[in-house]
Amino acid sequence: MDAKSVVAVILGGGAGSRLYPLTSTRSKPAVPIAGKYRLVDIPISNCINSSINRMFVLTQYNSASLNKHIKNTYQFSAFSKGFVDILAAEQTPDSLGWFQGTADAVRQSLKHIGNNDFEYVLILSGDQLYQMDFGAMIDNHAAQGADITIATIPVGEREAPEFGILKANEENLITSFIEKPKKELLPEWVSDTGADMQYQGRNYLASMGIYIFNRKLLFDLLEKDKKDATDFGKEIIPSSIDKHKVISYQYEGYWTDIGNIYSFFEANLALTLEIPLFNLFDNKNVVYSRARMLPPAKISGTTLERTLIAEGCIINASRVENSVVGIRSRIGQGSTIVSCYMMGSDYYETLAEITHNAERSMPKLGIGDRCYIKNVIIDKNCRIGNDVRINGGPHLPDADHSLYVVKDGIVVLKKGAVLPDGFVI
Repeated sequence: MDAKSVVAVILGGGAGSRLYPLTSTRSKPAVPIAGKYRLVDIPISNCINSSINRMFVLTQYNSASLNKHIKNTYQFSAFSKGFVDILAAEQTPDSLGWFQGTADAVRQSLKHIGNNDFEYVLILSGDQLYQMDFGAMIDNHAAQGADITIATIPVGEREAPEFGILKANEENLITSFIEKPKKELLPEWVSDTGADMQYQGRNYLASMGIYIFNRKLLFDLLEKDKKDATDFGKEIIPSSIDKHKVISYQYEGYWTDIGNIYSFFEANLALTLEIPLFNLFDNKNVVYSRARMLPPAKISGTTLERTLIAEGCIINASRVENSVVGIRSRIGQGSTIVSCYMMGSDYYETLAEITHNAERSMPKLGIGDRCYIKNVIIDKNCRIGNDVRINGGPHLPDADHSLYVVKDGIVVLKKGAVLPDGFVI
């Protein structure tokens, strides 16, 4: 693959309402993951590892923190033509509205994307967790003489209704496509996914929302043939199957779509497994992010079990189990943390600030002493007092409180929430 032949477009997604409250002050690609990264770091890192260094990130909601992260993180050499540029929805004489969908977002951005020299456009989602070699996919696209390539992944009967499902022939040419089929239709959509996948019950080919388009075709589709279409999965792809050479590129590695709080929580806690499906410790598939000048984590008197701890933490807890602890986190003495994702803090408090806050009965940043916290996502800069007890689980009904949200039994503390001593959920 010639890196000069490809431009990547990363779709930032809509308002991210299914990830609320994590998206109440930030765009979906800016949501912190694994204690020290942002979701957008995943597709950008996959591109860099695939020698693709020209990227556009399309966004329109709460983009300030995303802008800041990308500006502070992705700075290529002065002798490189690489860049990561953010394209936010903008009002122009030709377009007065917000992005109306994935295809509309790319259409409105073509005037910027088209200023570059390239043969192929790689379209990616900003809210998926996976490690993939796009170079091999692009080489396959060129070798097959394809017009469009769709990355596909075998899924089981339970997940299939949540995806666009397709069928392909022996040459991997896609012959039919259905968006989110009802369960009773699934028997008609079984594919030969290979012996290993079939053994796991993964008999349906799902679109991963990762596409390669030939340059001219993409421009023709968005500006002429389908100029009113707003979405790739619902409109552009189904209408292209009969008219163009659309092929399936089957991927069998780890991939998860982080569309809601439950999948986000599960994906983070899965990183603590003995052999995680998403490997952060891979020499070839480095996950890049902002380089912070933080001290090592300091841990005293704590039993740790299956836990990831980021830089700059001060931990005096009694026990931390099956949890991800983000940058600059502080956990007090005698506290027990089980199955939690603590995002950490953006800054340290000074001793003078701690003293001043104590006089006003304001808890310190982080988690206080003698707390018990289970099944919780703790957003950035939260203050949890002493003797706080939060026991998340299916026994809790969904709720939206001024300090927290409960979704599917998972308690999500809102960014900057202050929980006084003795608070109980």
